[in-house]
Amino acid sequence: MPQNVILIVLLLLIVGLSGFYIYRSKKRGQKCIGCPYANSCAGVGNCNGNSE
Repeated sequence: MPQNVILIVLLLLIVGLSGFYIYRSKKRGQKCIGCPYANSCAGVGNCNGNSE
């Protein structure tokens, strides 16, 4: 029983932190989250650093 509670808490923590990371990235104006060119990307098509 305690192992299940710990597992559930860890999963909720991971999901919560992931959501917070996405929220912060979108708030900063990043179009492609996780892309090394996210700040300079135009946000159309694939994010490869080309601002077409």
